[in-house]
Amino acid sequence: MLSLNHIKITPRDEQVLQLLIQGCSNKEIATQLNISPRTVKQHLRTLFLRAGIRDGRKRVKLATAMFVKEQMKHATP
Repeated sequence: MLSLNHIKITPRDEQVLQLLIQGCSNKEIATQLNISPRTVKQHLRTLFLRAGIRDGRKRVKLATAMFVKEQMKHATP
């Protein structure tokens, strides 16, 4: 599984990822964050490159890693 510990994630990247793992489309993410869909795509593209994900279908790996990180944060007392 992909580890997010070695990937630079900005606060805005994290917001985009949170909405992505909730199942939001790029357009929905853009609306919620008050940015353009093109900006959402750029955040995701940059994150994929940092994570070494070259295949767009592997975005699930990134979303899964983010989900696991979020679950670990809530599980820790």
